[in-house]
Amino acid sequence: MLTPRSTLTRRVVAALDASPSRIPVLLGGCGSGRTTLLRQLRDRVGRTAAQYIDVERTATTPERFLQAVAAGSPFPFGDPSPGGARVAFNTTLAFFDRARAGGSEPATFLLDEFLELRTFESFPGLRPALRDMMDALSASRNRFVLTSRYVARTLSRLRDRSARFEVIHMPPLTAEDTLDMLGLAAAPGATPEAEHVARTVQALTDGRPSYARAIADELAATREPSGGGSNDAISALAVLLAPDGRLSKQCGFCYELRLHRARGYGALKAILEILAEEDGLTLTEISHRLLRTPGSTKDYLSWLEDVDLVTARQKRYSFTDSLLRVWVRLHCRASAPTEDDLAREIHRYALPRIPQREPALAMATAGGGLTVEDRKAWGIIEID
Repeated sequence: MLTPRSTLTRRVVAALDASPSRIPVLLGGCGSGRTTLLRQLRDRVGRTAAQYIDVERTATTPERFLQAVAAGSPFPFGDPSPGGARVAFNTTLAFFDRARAGGSEPATFLLDEFLELRTFESFPGLRPALRDMMDALSASRNRFVLTSRYVARTLSRLRDRSARFEVIHMPPLTAEDTLDMLGLAAAPGATPEAEHVARTVQALTDGRPSYARAIADELAATREPSGGGSNDAISALAVLLAPDGRLSKQCGFCYELRLHRARGYGALKAILEILAEEDGLTLTEISHRLLRTPGSTKDYLSWLEDVDLVTARQKRYSFTDSLLRVWVRLHCRASAPTEDDLAREIHRYALPRIPQREPALAMATAGGGLTVEDRKAWGIIEID
């Protein structure tokens, strides 16, 4: 389970408890902890007073979505029989508005991946489905928390909407969070070595909880019952990014999911491969490498930005998720990467990110360089 981030939880609860309550909208990429936070909120509010709804898994047709909400609700629903797409959708919105917890208290609805309700916009009479839903929630007495992995799209949808919506970006893990996740905080005094491992993991993962959890689990699997064993985070990352590795599969899922939500699938993959080779390119540089006009390339880049695969800063484009860039370099090729490929790419990624050691630890290696054992323990991979 991901480490609870109490400051974030307090902010969300404060928004719900305000008068009138605000509607927190939690935004963050794949594996940033949005779903975990919603489940923690459900437990905190109480399962008889809050309903968690996985919109991504249930937004198929308006009629079936209505039935799924009714079947999993702790609140009395009445007759969920659909009467066509528009009627079913209106019935769902009415339920979100009128449902009450015990003692006629406001009900709390936790809508995970709420943008997936855009699926309904292709049904007759439901072209404004997402807009209608947001208007209905903002006018309701009940309490709502929304999440989305699509930051740019959500911000665009919220533009000019009710001020009741409060955007909250999921923060990265702190070094303290990472230390706790690694199970090293319980060590007497949290040794400098443990703190260095935590800072290394935080740097390698950009503080993304699911990435940090994967490395923590891999390190735990190699740790001896006595507490000894490897704390080599970089070697753990190499194992996880191998073709059958846990992070390789996770990055592949995120890559395909976002691309399928965008237009221009083939050209977009080509641009991502170009940026994997050299990050921070301008529009002109990308269009030359893509062999397309700047106009069409700009469209492609805007579609990639729309699903948060790339980010533009000072007219230069880069991967939003730096570890996903490593995955593209390793796996978007004609054959699976070799062990040498893994070692080379992960060394290239990790070396600028490894935090400097404390002076006392650095002094221990003075005069003769690092021993082979030191290099293994500190996560340094030798490249011939």
